[in-house]
Amino acid sequence: MWFFFAALSALFAAFTSILAKIGIEDVDSHLATAIRTAVVVALSWSMVFLTGTQNKITGISIKSWIFLILSGLATGVSWLCYYRALQLGEVSRVVPVDKLSVVITLVLAFLILHEPFTVKSLVGCVLIGAGTLIMVI
Repeated sequence: MWFFFAALSALFAAFTSILAKIGIEDVDSHLATAIRTAVVVALSWSMVFLTGTQNKITGISIKSWIFLILSGLATGVSWLCYYRALQLGEVSRVVPVDKLSVVITLVLAFLILHEPFTVKSLVGCVLIGAGTLIMVI
């Protein structure tokens, strides 16, 4: 089931880039990011109330709060940079560089989470890196 949701995530992420590039025309990148974020907040809280999970907020540990807040800050900075890059560059060049996050994530998962880094992971990272380089040159 995780693959289905991951594939949907990739599909909607692709639409996100195209729709953002069209929508950001003549709009400050920070304002565009704020608008996008407001929509994400509204959608996220709608899902919380729709699924009835709002009562579980009190059961979240301090550690989870800290790391979720840090993740949110990282997301915000990422989106601010992404929208500025979209405003300045072509989607076909910005997105491949942004997707280098896959390589960085695999390395961080190995270093921080101690997940296995296999030959397959290494080959994948090299191919993604090479593909990105080819696409942006």
